Amino acid sequence: MVRALEWIDDRGTLRLIDQTRLPATECYLDIDTVDALVKAIKDLAVRGAPALGAVGALGVVVAMRQGEAEGWSPERLAAEVARVRDARPTAVNLAWGVDQAWPLAGSGLAAVLGRAKQIIAEDEAANRALSRLGADWILARTGRDKVRVVTHCNTGALATTGWGTAYGIIHELHDRGAIELVYADETRPLLQGARLTSWELTHDGIPHVVQADGAASSTLLRHRADVAIIGADRIAANGDSANKVGSVALALACRRAGVPFVVAAPSTTVDLGTACGDDIEIEERDAGEVLAFAGVRTTPEGAKAFNPAFDVTPHDLISAIVTEHGIVEPDTNPDPRLLARIAG
Repeated sequence: MVRALEWIDDRGTLRLIDQTRLPATECYLDIDTVDALVKAIKDLAVRGAPALGAVGALGVVVAMRQGEAEGWSPERLAAEVARVRDARPTAVNLAWGVDQAWPLAGSGLAAVLGRAKQIIAEDEAANRALSRLGADWILARTGRDKVRVVTHCNTGALATTGWGTAYGIIHELHDRGAIELVYADETRPLLQGARLTSWELTHDGIPHVVQADGAASSTLLRHRADVAIIGADRIAANGDSANKVGSVALALACRRAGVPFVVAAPSTTVDLGTACGDDIEIEERDAGEVLAFAGVRTTPEGAKAFNPAFDVTPHDLISAIVTEHGIVEPDTNPDPRLLARIAG
């Protein structure tokens, strides 16, 4: 199984697969400075909520090692750790990972690294558990032996510490012989679906096609798919879910087509401190991602861009939220106490 990240003990560095280079080139970044890590996060060399949680914890290790080598003051160290924490504002897991590791800094580097490695192990176990739960729910809900799935962005091993969330459910269904076909949205503007999800599906031998984002609603309304499964970067206390921009369009099409819309994420993605989707900060990214492609401008000079990285799907459009602790169905039972039971 591909690994989006790992800690190299004998070198004391964080190794990331550079996802900006996939699928053409499989290469790795060895990260040993905060500047390099923040750049990797912002450039999306590493991305995906669960992976960012682990990177947040390991980022504290990187900052501590660099601080020791360069003689940083405690204030400088705290400021550098904060830079890692704030590198991407929408995904709650990045800040969560930092917050898990940073309080242990007083106990030394080994304690912080130990917690980071524990987060990595716990995430993969959580992903496998939620995948089993999600697969069971989908097969029961659809009543089909084999399902056709629409998915958006990338939620596999590349977006996690191992296995995957929404993709993990797809992988689990495939292992059970229960996948007929996966429709992988290309996921504009950076093509995480076409570049990354299709790469993982090909690697895992899962039958799939790549479709333009604009085709997904028609796919659902023409009853060519039985379920849509996406991940989440933050789930508010009322069940509203932030995910890669384009997700809410799938939810609306699913509701019109009578197709279940499933959100899969580890429990750490549930943010009970955020009341609803209106309170989630939506990251806006560089205009060049929309105005150009592969460095070549595709729009007229003077054209401007609106480039939100995420959108928020209201809870009443979500058929099921799956974490490793269980499943809630917010479209039919929005009681926030239910979501609290499957939260981290």
